[in-house]
Amino acid sequence: MKTRTLLLLSVATALMILLAGGVFLVQLAGQDDSVEVLEVGDAATVGDLDVTVVGVSEDGGVLSVEVEVGGVDDPDGVASMRLVTGDRRLDPLTAPAPGRCAGITLDAVRCRVDFDVSAVDTSSRVLVVRRGDEQVNWRLT
Repeated sequence: MKTRTLLLLSVATALMILLAGGVFLVQLAGQDDSVEVLEVGDAATVGDLDVTVVGVSEDGGVLSVEVEVGGVDDPDGVASMRLVTGDRRLDPLTAPAPGRCAGITLDAVRCRVDFDVSAVDTSSRVLVVRRGDEQVNWRLT
């Protein structure tokens, strides 16, 4: 191939990449997939789960989130809750303890979801509840 042909092909390829990037930006601008951020005391329905964050306390490196949860019979339902801090994502503590959520039932139950925050360096705390394709966040700080 001649040099002129290669240069024309590279310019055409660059223009196609630029056009594809522009189309992608237009698609991103039209999306409205924002995640709702709630405060302590707010209730929400996440998929088949009804959740109300009642209160938050921290003692001895353990963050306790008091919730009222129900709407579905799921013994592992608490696993759909995560604590997101500025530097990591934490799973709830699952060892049995008095008042700690063991699972979710159809009837709303008030219990505690505990997270070990002893190794967390930031003060940012967001409870993330995800069920299926739905997600709701509670700002805890």
